[in-house]
Amino acid sequence: MLQFISLEWKSFIRAASFQTNLAMKILMGFGALYFMAVFLGLGVGVFFIIEDMELGDPFEVVNRFMIYYLAFDMLFRYSLQKMPVTNIKPFLYVPLTKNQVVRFSLLKTVVSFFNWSHAFFFLPFSIVLISKDYPAMEVLFWHLGMAALIYANNYINVLINNMSGVFYAFVATFVALGAAHFFGWFDVTLYTAPFFDLLGSNPLACLIPLALLGILSRAAFLYFRKNMYLDAGLATKQEEASTQEYAFLNRFGNLGTFLKNDIRLILRNKRSKMALYGGLFFLFYGLLFFTGDIEVYDGPVWKIFAGIFVSGGFLFNFGQFVPSWDSAYYPLMMSQNIKYQDYIKAKWYLIVIATAASMLLAIPYLYFGLNAYLAVLVGGIYNIGINGYLVLWGGAYIKTPIDLASGKKAFGDKQSFNAKTLLLTVPKILLPLAIYWVVALFASETLAFASVAFAGVLGYLFRNKVFSIIEKVYKDEKYKTLAAYKQTP
Repeated sequence: MLQFISLEWKSFIRAASFQTNLAMKILMGFGALYFMAVFLGLGVGVFFIIEDMELGDPFEVVNRFMIYYLAFDMLFRYSLQKMPVTNIKPFLYVPLTKNQVVRFSLLKTVVSFFNWSHAFFFLPFSIVLISKDYPAMEVLFWHLGMAALIYANNYINVLINNMSGVFYAFVATFVALGAAHFFGWFDVTLYTAPFFDLLGSNPLACLIPLALLGILSRAAFLYFRKNMYLDAGLATKQEEASTQEYAFLNRFGNLGTFLKNDIRLILRNKRSKMALYGGLFFLFYGLLFFTGDIEVYDGPVWKIFAGIFVSGGFLFNFGQFVPSWDSAYYPLMMSQNIKYQDYIKAKWYLIVIATAASMLLAIPYLYFGLNAYLAVLVGGIYNIGINGYLVLWGGAYIKTPIDLASGKKAFGDKQSFNAKTLLLTVPKILLPLAIYWVVALFASETLAFASVAFAGVLGYLFRNKVFSIIEKVYKDEKYKTLAAYKQTP
């Protein structure tokens, strides 16, 4: 075990992007502290909040909605949690068995933040229950059962990681159940709550989640052991090739050549198609904010938030992974006599076209009022003039290669979707919200909308200067990026 830890540490400190990774680890640490504080606050306060709202017995209320807690945990894991990736080639020269390698890989998921962070909710909540004269042994067995279910989620995530169909079915099921519950058609909690209540009332009931955990952990071990061999993933599938010329882009010279390559990349590869489909999915995001059904989202600042995402779905799904999309042939590109600025502009124009298309497709939001579509329009202008540059600038520091053939996961290759990309997304969202909020505080809502749009127009007018700055960043990071793309994850 110590040998594995030593190798992991050496891999981290010897990586080409060590300094960036270290900085991101520190930022991720602050993010983890935030979520720990949120969980801790909920764990301590949820009992008293439910009591003050007179919703019933707090323990029973928590058990009633625990099914949604576990479902959201699964969704969050599938989206963000990294799977156990171990480069087995170095182990061919050392006396380690296949079982040892697999166990260590799975152990990395066990000690993941996605597992132990839940303790900051369940532990204080259990302590509060005991302090309120709930039987200590019943609370203890309930706590043990819930911990087993959280870790069971971990192994379920490992097993279905390459089964996007299962994931889509899971999401569709719980979205339907949640909608049915919200509109009063069907309440699934009436059938799930008794099980969670049973964990506290009957000590033997906790054997059910413990047995489930044991079965799933064994299944995950056998799955990884069966699929751990050197030739895994090396076999290629023979398919009939087809070409698309896109001759109308020839008039744009080198820029047109890059645009044609990007269009082919998006249409031919599974992973890039997921980015396109994700952009279309974001068009429906505004329904949470513009319909008025959710009171907390009924403010004008939240409408700008929705406008940024509705118009920028493709921008966030595709733009922030530049140049990782080209990681498979990036070294070849860099050996050619090409202008970096043409490469960057081609990506930007692709983002602009997609954003403009999203703004047109979002016209039906006029049904919810002029302000609803105005938020989308303003968000689109800001995305073109500011966020389009920010995603390209941030991409220079994300040196994670993308497997273009990877389409098995709902969010594509999860090694490319990580906390680093999530943190670099934050300023793209908070900056327009801050502009709107400050102007609206001292002026009118109309002027606040105009200020966000003006920031986008200003960014567009200075695009050549911005492209020069981004080009310099890409050139400075060029050799670090090339070295990172050569490394095996």
